[in-house]
Amino acid sequence: MRRRDNKMQVAGISRRQQEYLKQRSRHRRFVKMMRILLLFGFLVLWETAVRFGWIDGFIFSSPGRIAGTFMGMVEDGSIFRHMGATLFETVASFLLVVVTGLLCAVLLWCSDKLSEILEPYLVVLNSLPKSALAPLLIVWLGANRSTIIVAGMSVAIFGTILNLYTGFREVSQDKMKLIYTLGGSRRHVLTKVVLPSTVPATISIMKVNIGLCLVGVVIGEFIGARCGLGYLIIYGSQVFKLDWVLMSIVILCVIAMGLYAAIGAAEKQYSKRL
Repeated sequence: MRRRDNKMQVAGISRRQQEYLKQRSRHRRFVKMMRILLLFGFLVLWETAVRFGWIDGFIFSSPGRIAGTFMGMVEDGSIFRHMGATLFETVASFLLVVVTGLLCAVLLWCSDKLSEILEPYLVVLNSLPKSALAPLLIVWLGANRSTIIVAGMSVAIFGTILNLYTGFREVSQDKMKLIYTLGGSRRHVLTKVVLPSTVPATISIMKVNIGLCLVGVVIGEFIGARCGLGYLIIYGSQVFKLDWVLMSIVILCVIAMGLYAAIGAAEKQYSKRL
């Protein structure tokens, strides 16, 4: 009798788990469907408003005109040059932010005196409006791709250093004491405890930084570029080719979503290994 009761309990738990998983699956499908319907409805409303003259198509453009502009630039290949420039500059600035931020955070963690000296300056630099730095960077470094990459870095680098350093300081002290008790050095604490413990926080910071680097790159392209989606936006607004402007904004949204999804996929792969 007890065995039967146990089997019935296990079966009951299994059914409840299956029902819960089915509910979660239905919820995810519902959310995805509503997102698609919301986007589709917005595009249909936008196109309809232009077709019936509710809004000015010259100023607001339309999905059809944006798609036609994109296909025209695909045929002559110019859009790939602009997309490639912005994507390369964003990825380059992002990688440099990650490497530089980690190195600087490690230096601050290794030296308490250095962190006490530099922390207020990092806070001030992080609070500066980065759009104000872009014109100065163009004057100092010239209007070239390296300057745009530096502009992309400037938006995220100081916040990255502060956040990583804060994450390093919040690592469990008990684990550090254990390493020291076993005869380990500060280097062992860093490599065996601090860095592995802050990987999730580092990935979260990277997910934010990829968008910030894209913003910084576009700001740099506004001022000192002859190629890129930021250049298309500023040039299109100057010559009233607003189809170019809105097309570039849409492409930037797609690029941002793709880069964020790539980091999210890397985060899932890391979580599976744990």
